[in-house]
Amino acid sequence: MENSEIAAVFEEVSNLMKILQEDSKWQFKAVAYDRARRAIESYPERLEDIVHDPDRKLTDIPGIGADLAQKIKELVETGRLEYHQAQLKKVPRSLLELLQLQTVGPQKVRLFNQELGVQSIEDLERAAKEGRLRELPGMSAKSEQNILKAIETFRRAAGRFRLDAAYETAEELSDYLRNSKWVEQVTAAGSLRRGRETVGDLDLLVTGSDHGAIADYFVKHSRVAQILAKGEDKVSVKLENDMQVDVRLLEAESYGAALQYFTGSKEHNVALRARAQKLGFKLSEYGLFKGEKSVAGRTEEEIYQKLGLPWIPPELRENMGEIEAAEKGRLPHLVELSDIRGDLQMHTHASDGHASVEQMAAAAKKLGYRYILITDHSKAVTVANGLDEKRAVENIRRIKAAREKVKDIEIWAGAEVDILGDGSMDYPDSLLKQFDAVVASVHSRMTRPGEEMTQRLLKALENPYVKILGHPTGRQILRRDPFNFDVEKVFDAARRLGVILEVNASPERLDLCDRHVKLAHDKGMKVVISTDAHRPEHFAFMRYGVITARRGWMEKKDVINTFTPQKLLASLRPSPE
Repeated sequence: MENSEIAAVFEEVSNLMKILQEDSKWQFKAVAYDRARRAIESYPERLEDIVHDPDRKLTDIPGIGADLAQKIKELVETGRLEYHQAQLKKVPRSLLELLQLQTVGPQKVRLFNQELGVQSIEDLERAAKEGRLRELPGMSAKSEQNILKAIETFRRAAGRFRLDAAYETAEELSDYLRNSKWVEQVTAAGSLRRGRETVGDLDLLVTGSDHGAIADYFVKHSRVAQILAKGEDKVSVKLENDMQVDVRLLEAESYGAALQYFTGSKEHNVALRARAQKLGFKLSEYGLFKGEKSVAGRTEEEIYQKLGLPWIPPELRENMGEIEAAEKGRLPHLVELSDIRGDLQMHTHASDGHASVEQMAAAAKKLGYRYILITDHSKAVTVANGLDEKRAVENIRRIKAAREKVKDIEIWAGAEVDILGDGSMDYPDSLLKQFDAVVASVHSRMTRPGEEMTQRLLKALENPYVKILGHPTGRQILRRDPFNFDVEKVFDAARRLGVILEVNASPERLDLCDRHVKLAHDKGMKVVISTDAHRPEHFAFMRYGVITARRGWMEKKDVINTFTPQKLLASLRPSPE
């Protein structure tokens, strides 16, 4: 059992306690489970390995006492926790689903259930539409509208999976297939290959010597929960997380054609088929044909070449001008993960991170990075242990001291400073000017009207010490929609003032989204791709930010953290003298 699975059980136990409130000690117990969950999530070793090591103790982990250690042992050894199962029997599963809604926590779930008898999302929607929520303590007509919007977002996300979940699943299944002696090549296609921020299902394209044996081998994977179909050229399954996976078994001579076809998008394929028809060809998933004769199909490159085009990167295949650009020889040379030289947003244990400055720097150096910017939270973000002015100054000293300990990498002192409700910064200018760079971000009051939010952002951009606008739209994928503001007006102000827009690579954000990255590209703006890392492992998120930047047509020259340290610093907005 992975640490994340243990932490998820502990989180659900805590939520159940907050909903049930069965005894006078529920708050103490819930806090203990929350503390343990955070410790488990950030622990660098697998707890399962510690359980099986007679020389190790779980109680040596901060936040894990004897009782919780025993519960972890039970989870590892049996795959379930009886205490958790007993608590689940007291609450309908449909009631717990309310916790997936933005702004709805366990205390509100209890309130809705106790006062209005709400037991499901449908019950809550009905109560909101009937105006009954506004009668509850702390609720209003605006609260009702926010909850209805959250329900709409939740339903829109149903059956979708974040890019990272799909990517990791595709890697796991592809590696599994490659271990088969019958498999020759495997590629994930569909919206995953194009780098869409969410994926509905997975398409894995496979060639090999024995299709029947490959099919039999694949359905034995431990994550396969249900076999939907199994034929000579296709196997469809449902995984235990309800993700559908289609394995398409192909002949080598049509592999490229199938890869082009199943990568999509539908709109790109329609335009490409029309081009083929105009040139006297017929294009399908089986190949490019002249009459009955196949003239291309083994690779994508030869198909595009026969159609008079260079190969078009999958991230661009949305019929948004890529075919015309290819025809004119104007396809962008898209930024690559290997181009990245540093990371300009990350957090340490000074705020809500789980590693020291030195640990983050050492991990970045191992990746070959030449610089990092430490950006712990400012004081307004109390849930993230934000730093007040005194602690911020101490953190600057701590960062500077780390430069003496970790050599051959630039360690810059920054901060992620909150943009307050009126657009002012959470720190005074006298402190802001002490940082090497300031990332300004919104973390609160995200449901304000569009004009108010626009003015808030514009005022923040005017602060001369703001260098980067962090996760500019505030969205969380499949969880929270972007806040409402005039994107064009804010982008134009950022361009005029020299503020860099962030592409936040955290897979729960990917903010800016691809459309907004493309808008920035078309305006001639530069971006920075940052991971928002809270532990060294999060540096791996960079690949999702690069994918998003590629979908927005960004080249190496457009991304400032592909620059040398000197060039990057010179590209930032100059601070006042």
